[in-house]
Amino acid sequence: MEKKPFWSGPRKPMTGGPGPRPQGGRNKFRGNQKKDKDEHAINDQIRAQEVRLVGDNVEEGIYPIAKALKIADDMELDLIEIAPMAQPPVCRIMDYQKFQYQQRKRLKEQKAKSTKVVVKEIRFGPQTDAHDYDFKLKHAIGFLKEGAKVKSYVFFKGRSILFKEQGEVLLLRFANDLEEYGKLDQMPVLEGKRMTIMLSPKKAKDAPKKDKAKAEKPAAKPEEAASEE
Repeated sequence: MEKKPFWSGPRKPMTGGPGPRPQGGRNKFRGNQKKDKDEHAINDQIRAQEVRLVGDNVEEGIYPIAKALKIADDMELDLIEIAPMAQPPVCRIMDYQKFQYQQRKRLKEQKAKSTKVVVKEIRFGPQTDAHDYDFKLKHAIGFLKEGAKVKSYVFFKGRSILFKEQGEVLLLRFANDLEEYGKLDQMPVLEGKRMTIMLSPKKAKDAPKKDKAKAEKPAAKPEEAASEE
């Protein structure tokens, strides 16, 4: 016997679809979205019963959260919690996208100001010859002039660990030859098969000591005029 397909009748039209998004005012939908770790609580995400409003566009003071939200809504801006750990939390009324832009710009400026530390490594053997030593010394001077730190170490391979005193003398000599360009941050330290020192570049001085002494030297007195006849 042939089976007939099951038919439940015509589908009913769906009702109650999403209405039009409200125009103007603060973004109420955004306030209910899940907040990322780096974001600030805004609008309906703020859970405090009262907040302290700050900024140029409002009268500063403590307000109930409902009144603070109404002020932000009347101004068609967002209520942003900028100091959640304060008692009560501190909020500012402004456009949230503009606030995020200012935060990103501030972080970018801070990152640009922060100096990146560059560390250059120079390796020696416990019995480095004079030519190799001078070659690596020249490189170290260039690194320090560029503002990089220099991490110099002697690597002891096999039974060469017996010459650790010789390696220490080599590193101290290296630091002494670089005294004009860098300062010793760390005395020779033996870690496993490596004995290491660290040098930081010296800050450039405004004028050399010789020039300074020359400037402080008083000018020669002019020759005395010839006596009148």
